[in-house]
Amino acid sequence: MLNRTIHSGIRLCHKLLPSHPVASTHLAAAAAGRSPNRAMQSARVAEAPQAAAARRKVRGVVFDMDGTLTVPVIDFQYMRQRAGVGPTGDILDIISSWPPEEQQRAHQAIQEVEEQALRDMQAMPGLVELCSHLDELGIPRGLITRNVLRSVHYFHEHHLLLPPFLPAISRECQFPYKPSPAALLHICDTWKIAPEECVMVGDSAKDDVVCGNRAGAVTVLLNTEGRPTDDLTGECKPTAVVASLTELLVLLREQFELLPPAGLQEHEQQEMQQQSG
Repeated sequence: MLNRTIHSGIRLCHKLLPSHPVASTHLAAAAAGRSPNRAMQSARVAEAPQAAAARRKVRGVVFDMDGTLTVPVIDFQYMRQRAGVGPTGDILDIISSWPPEEQQRAHQAIQEVEEQALRDMQAMPGLVELCSHLDELGIPRGLITRNVLRSVHYFHEHHLLLPPFLPAISRECQFPYKPSPAALLHICDTWKIAPEECVMVGDSAKDDVVCGNRAGAVTVLLNTEGRPTDDLTGECKPTAVVASLTELLVLLREQFELLPPAGLQEHEQQEMQQQSG
């Protein structure tokens, strides 16, 4: 079991330290506009269970928060209207191009919508069972959200009766927000695993799936609303689509070989030996 003891609060924002050679290579590829392992990402996981020897190894799972770990409650079209942003384009990119006073007004409107979402927040069904299973196997779980740090704290404090997601990275941290793969690659580096050994789970093809595909991770689209997905192509095409976190748990159990990060375990063992010595 991985050590999830928290000594000085929840570790959230981290500097990008791409020391893992594979993570560094994928970050460079993403910066150049290339998607590693495109062939791996272009096909869905087969429906029939694979033989254990052929299963892809997974040593960590990273989740989006809103609409993935929590039930969707934010009306993003209303948010765009409140912020004065049109119906197309990335809302954060558009606002960042405005004069400072306009940015401040727009971010205030977004904050008010997000504050209401805090009051309406509900955990996604199947969350506890999924997280408990990963914890029992020693599989680390992280979080990347375009929401703010306050919402991440609120989720951990009020809707998760389990150890927190670590690392948990919000849009306020020192990383480009999704669909950039930088935060995801940082988490892989923190866990000392290759990006190919990580699963990125989210409800947005354009943010979560693209982020995972650019990193070279397994990508799972959570489609609780039954939206059409057959037209998803290129970087937006996930490795697999599930309708619930319960279905995700079944997918992980049957289609992948779930293993704890060997490098992280060795690092923790070395720390314990040093402390005992």
